[in-house]
Amino acid sequence: MSNIDELQRRIASAMDRVAGGLDKIATAPAGPDPETAQALEDERTANAQLTERVRALKTKFDAEMASLRAQLDEGEARMSQLDVELQRLRHANAQLVETCDALREANLEGVGDPHLINKSMLAELEGLRAARASDVAETSAILAALTPLLDTAGQPYEPTNEENT
Repeated sequence: MSNIDELQRRIASAMDRVAGGLDKIATAPAGPDPETAQALEDERTANAQLTERVRALKTKFDAEMASLRAQLDEGEARMSQLDVELQRLRHANAQLVETCDALREANLEGVGDPHLINKSMLAELEGLRAARASDVAETSAILAALTPLLDTAGQPYEPTNEENT
């Protein structure tokens, strides 16, 4: 019997705790508590700030990528021009070699052909022009590559916000 009395006492105690819990639930406000609401609002603010920062970084990234693409396109155009000028130089030099060989053969035969002399002079002039044009194209490509480096050389280094974090 003492066992039954002990069980009854424990059940009554548990029922009192359940009733107390129900009273607390009945008196609790229907919405979230102010601390939870403030924490939720803080998280929303932080999320909005991070979203804005990501948007700003993406905009900056897109602008830098566009700038790099433009520089790459310009460099490719300069290299293409340099290639054209070098091909022209090779062709002019090949003509010069042919003409000099023909002039040398004519001199060995004792025939001084003025047409071959004129042709060799023209080939030599074209070779010089092509050499100059290739030098100009090469110099232009080198200057285009060095200009951005020289523009930033005189400026003091300032780390960006991304490097500080």
